[in-house]
Amino acid sequence: MGRLIWFSQILCLSFMLLQFRVQSSSPSQSSLDSLLHLCRPEERSALLDFKSTTNVVLNDVSHGLETWNKSIDCCLWEGITCDMTKGHVIGLDLSRQRIEADLTTNSSLFRLEKLQSLNLADNYFSYPNLSFGFQRWKSLTYLNLAYLGFPDNSLLFNEVFLLPKLVSLDLSISPGSGFFHLDNIRFQMLVHNLTELRFLILNSVNMSLVVPSSLLNLTSSLEYLGLRDCLLQGNFPSQVFQLPSLQLIDLSSNNDLRGNLPQSNWSSPFKYLYLSDTSFLGELPHSIGNLKFLEELDLNNCQFSGSIPKSLANLTKITYLDFDSNLLQGSIPDVFGKLHNLTYLSFFSNCFSGEIPTSIFNLTSLSFLSLSSNKLSGSIPSFFFDLVNLTSVGLSSNNLTGTITATMLSKLVYLEYLDLSNNSLLSLSNNGTSINYSFPNLQYFLFSSCNIHKFPSFLRKAERLQELDISKNKISGQIHKWEIEGMSVKYLNLAYNFLTDIDSFGFGNLVAVDLRSNLLQASLPILSTTWDSMNQLYISGNNLIGEIPSSYCNFTSLGVLVLANNSLRGKIPECLRNLRSLSILDLRMNKFHGKIPNLFVTNSNLDTLHLDGNQLEGILPRSLVNCSNLEILDVGNNNLNDTFPHWLGVLTELKVLILRANQFHGAISNSMPAFYFSQLRIIDVAQNDFTGLLPNFSSNQFHGPIPEELGELNSLLILNLSHNSLNGQIPSSLGKLAELESLDLSSNKLEGMIPEQLTNLTFLSILNLSHNELVGHIPEGKQFNTFSNDSYIGNFGLCGFPLTKKCHEEEPGAPASQFDEEDDSTIVFERKFALAGYGCGLVLGLSLGYIAFITGKPWWLVKKVEKYQQKLLGRCNRSNKKRKPKTPTNARR
Repeated sequence: MGRLIWFSQILCLSFMLLQFRVQSSSPSQSSLDSLLHLCRPEERSALLDFKSTTNVVLNDVSHGLETWNKSIDCCLWEGITCDMTKGHVIGLDLSRQRIEADLTTNSSLFRLEKLQSLNLADNYFSYPNLSFGFQRWKSLTYLNLAYLGFPDNSLLFNEVFLLPKLVSLDLSISPGSGFFHLDNIRFQMLVHNLTELRFLILNSVNMSLVVPSSLLNLTSSLEYLGLRDCLLQGNFPSQVFQLPSLQLIDLSSNNDLRGNLPQSNWSSPFKYLYLSDTSFLGELPHSIGNLKFLEELDLNNCQFSGSIPKSLANLTKITYLDFDSNLLQGSIPDVFGKLHNLTYLSFFSNCFSGEIPTSIFNLTSLSFLSLSSNKLSGSIPSFFFDLVNLTSVGLSSNNLTGTITATMLSKLVYLEYLDLSNNSLLSLSNNGTSINYSFPNLQYFLFSSCNIHKFPSFLRKAERLQELDISKNKISGQIHKWEIEGMSVKYLNLAYNFLTDIDSFGFGNLVAVDLRSNLLQASLPILSTTWDSMNQLYISGNNLIGEIPSSYCNFTSLGVLVLANNSLRGKIPECLRNLRSLSILDLRMNKFHGKIPNLFVTNSNLDTLHLDGNQLEGILPRSLVNCSNLEILDVGNNNLNDTFPHWLGVLTELKVLILRANQFHGAISNSMPAFYFSQLRIIDVAQNDFTGLLPNFSSNQFHGPIPEELGELNSLLILNLSHNSLNGQIPSSLGKLAELESLDLSSNKLEGMIPEQLTNLTFLSILNLSHNELVGHIPEGKQFNTFSNDSYIGNFGLCGFPLTKKCHEEEPGAPASQFDEEDDSTIVFERKFALAGYGCGLVLGLSLGYIAFITGKPWWLVKKVEKYQQKLLGRCNRSNKKRKPKTPTNARR
């Protein structure tokens, strides 16, 4: 939005400067007396009538209409421009006034028939009668109706066509509005009728039906073209870039728009070129060096490849250069020696190799630098830290080496953001802890996955520090109170180090703390932070003992609490019910005992609950039904004693249900309503005492035949029904499971022949039919030729390859399929389920990807659940991969 607002402002200024050449648009002090009666009465009346029909949407916003009153000549009113000789109102600017009014045929504004410039942008105009009076503005040359939110634009475009003198037109809408459409016919009419256009801005207007080749009809006098986020698609004609007067073109955020930059004859007076988030591709042409007036070039997130042309050195006026997220490779050329105006330089996420070019360190005006996520090597030269104007530096995820000292960093007095993470050979030195370094503006300090051995205590004077990430390093021992005293950090990540103790958490406004996978001992740390500020707390994977402190129940804004994989004991505190904002609670792999308390209040925000691997007993608390957002429930490997929780079926968001290795018992009924468990993707009830026929999902002591309907689960990747008491024949319908990669029916009582249809499973890489009562010839061909004897062991009636037992006569073929390809009337499974089982149980899941069945604990399932949980954590966690501060002084923002 920042760029769009700037765009409108620059056009307004350009037009006003143009208009000023023709006639004076504002009075001088010497002619003030002559202006007292300059305003024409009929036009003053029209303006006052318009004012009387408007409403101010925000009362606390100062607006120009306050100056509109009869005691002052209307030519002196704010937003009004008059012709000094005849007194006609020729300019009206009410932009960003937050006023609400109608724009219909009867609007008094249409009585201003000499109007040349009209700017109503960013207000709340409407036209309930779906009619206008634009034809009365025969002299209009500048029209800005951006961000007004008209519900239908077809009539509006018809009116615009009646204004052939238009020089500037802005009909942009707010991004995401989606209701403003411009088809190919109307666009052709627009460029055909408005032959004087120099400025055309249609940002976020839906132009998905406009053929890009139509842009070739644009007038040669066009200077500014704004088509950002217009849903343009297809091939963009490169000739448009060569329009002789073009200074700005913005095609950003048209993801399906393809094209190439001109390879030759490109010498347009370009100043601003924005192609970010498009599908432009190919190599950057050498001809780009001909754009000697270019100030901003944004090619972020395109598909450009190859190397950077050395002609880039000719762009001596460039201030903003963004090549993020492309496929550029090779060395970054040493072309920056003469680019003294450059303030923003980003090559994030490409394939550049080699060392950082030395000429970058001559860019004394540079404030933003990102070379992260490349393959750069070598050390960071000491004179890099002489770029004192730097506010943001990103060099993460490279192969940089050397040691960064506090003395070096202290030179960058304006630095706000520093990310050197994921450079495993790069270390950090305190450089003398007795020196009080000052970092007055530093807010983000990210050194994850480097080679740091000591806590950076020199940061204790960084009073504005918001985030400190030194995770995945080699920091060991204890962090002392004096090392962190004075820090006001909100996001602290010390995960994956070798810390054994933290003297004190003296931070007063902590929002998130991550201490995962250290060597912390003793009890859970007491956090002396503001109770209502803490949002995320991760202390899993340590050696902590004792109980959960009652003070943790005071974190009323806590959204994530992860204490897994410790040796915590005692009962789960009842007071955790006070944490009404909690969305993720992970207490698995500890020694908690007793009953699961009724923590789950009405309208609970909880979406993930992990209690696996404790010593919990009793029944599942029925208050879980209050957790309408619950997606993952894992209470496996405890001592719970209950029947199957049918009542959880009303939770419409539940996708993962793990009850394995408890004392659940009884039958799982087939009579549940169809809407129950409507979103369930993974269910594991193995190692319990469930009995009865195999229903729509898993069990333990199942018996009876394998349901024919399993063949309808066409997204199935894994099917494991091993170690049950299933009998009957293998359904030939399983041959329809075209995506199946693993099939385990071992240790049952299956009989008959192996269906020939199973040879259709071309992705099958794991087959286990052992220990059944199968007979006859083993099917041959395709994947079946790759399986060994182990797949069939314990079936004494089988013969043929790969067994040594030969078949003495041709066995009859497998029975024909008993199902109709088109008949799904008996389907009782959701089509996108996948099934997998373990031991005496069965697991259902959704499209789990490639998973090899491993005997013992089903780690594949654990990993899948954890991966799913990470998606949920992503809703809470802050992303640091590509944080780019705004640049308020340049055109892009």
